[in-house]
Amino acid sequence: MNASIKAITKTPRYACVPNRVVVFVFFTALFTASAGAATLQVGPFEHNPVPGGIAIINSGLSTANGKTDARFGKKPIAVMDHNATWHAIVGVALSTKPGTHKIVMKQSGIDYQFEFDVLAYEYEEQRIVIKDKRKVNPAPLDMQRIKKENTRIAAVKAYRFDALLAHAFSMPAEGTLSSPFGLRRFFNDQPRRPHGGIDIAAPTGTPVYAPAAGLIVDTGNYFFNGNSIFIEHGLGLQTFYAHLSEFHVKAGDKVAAGDLIGEIGATGRVTGPHLHWSVGLNGTWINPSLVLQD
Repeated sequence: MNASIKAITKTPRYACVPNRVVVFVFFTALFTASAGAATLQVGPFEHNPVPGGIAIINSGLSTANGKTDARFGKKPIAVMDHNATWHAIVGVALSTKPGTHKIVMKQSGIDYQFEFDVLAYEYEEQRIVIKDKRKVNPAPLDMQRIKKENTRIAAVKAYRFDALLAHAFSMPAEGTLSSPFGLRRFFNDQPRRPHGGIDIAAPTGTPVYAPAAGLIVDTGNYFFNGNSIFIEHGLGLQTFYAHLSEFHVKAGDKVAAGDLIGEIGATGRVTGPHLHWSVGLNGTWINPSLVLQD
């Protein structure tokens, strides 16, 4: 599928910053941050260590010495073989403070701690007027539903298939980019969470396609998100589709790139028909442009 949208708002690109092992092993910097330096790419992931971005950390640990696993705080993170060394792929939450952060990688029973830097980036502001005031300030009965849905979503986002199923991503639908990633949002002048995806405005019934191979983890109707689909693409890399009018898949289905999965609609909290599309990594939303093909 050749989608018409290419002008997705992208955060600035940075070369890989030094990765410092502070337990058991020490590596000198392999990369320096400098204008015009080559962007590090591992599989479908592009290094851009800002809130809402991806940090790719070269551990220097040889793949010849066996498998590794890695954690960022309590969350498991993706690990990939790149040039015969293990690289950790960290989804950086929009709420992450700029500065130095740590991950732990384990190989052959030994824990290795690495530091990496998250760089500052300021996203723009967006103010939206929602006519249905319950979608801004839910009633007590709504809050009971929302609490149950949040528990369900947390379980879905924690699901991980142990192998990468997709190596390239394309846009899931044709339309107009109406809201970019990361906007600091206000609904009826009330601050809410930043925009964890992109919005593609198009008429109700516009086809939505799988942007890459994956497994349908969940479909359902949610208070804020309306009719929604979650796809796991392996190693905790997920995509999410909201406000749909129709489903064409169900939980447990396997999909290939380009398969029809749903249709754009106006369900949930919306001001008009559009697709909200998010990309998640280790349970947090990241800028979709960092996995999209150019």
